[in-house]
Amino acid sequence: MSDGQLGGDGRGRGGGGGSGGDVDLDGLTYEQLVAELESLTARMAAGDIGIEAAAELYERAGVLHAAAADRLARVQERIAKLAVPDPAD
Repeated sequence: MSDGQLGGDGRGRGGGGGSGGDVDLDGLTYEQLVAELESLTARMAAGDIGIEAAAELYERAGVLHAAAADRLARVQERIAKLAVPDPAD
């Protein structure tokens, strides 16, 4: 997925601009979110983008990071519930 697929407001919900249309971050897997973060990080680290583009990528990275952290926390909660013994046993 390219960074343009997240939509114009950097939250994956459209907002004008952006070439990829609306992308629902809730529809992406944790692995897809991390892969997109890695892609954005590589683009920023390359240093061959302008300051405005870098700021947009940084904002998108923040949104992706928050979505990935939320997804990870939800999975950890599910695992914790599975690890708790059933009191009926």
